[in-house]
Amino acid sequence: EQLTAQQAAAQEVEVEGQAGGGAVKIRMTGGGQFLSVRIAPSAVDPEDVEMLEDLVLAALNDAVLNAGQLVQGPDLGGLDLGSMGLGGLLGGSD
Repeated sequence: EQLTAQQAAAQEVEVEGQAGGGAVKIRMTGGGQFLSVRIAPSAVDPEDVEMLEDLVLAALNDAVLNAGQLVQGPDLGGLDLGSMGLGGLLGGSD
């Protein structure tokens, strides 16, 4: 019962990851659902698409790291991510 409440709480919490000084921002829930991607116009250079790809990847990784820290923190009681099927998503092992 307590785990179910913690799982529900993780689903509701939103975190953000960013890269390039905020040029790329990713929002996601603690449950692993990605909500939005924001890319500043200054980050879009048709001559250097690889840089934008790297920024998006870095922002995704930052968001996942932030979600992992959040759901393992004291606010949500240190969720057992493996039992929720999220261990691999947030850097642990399933």
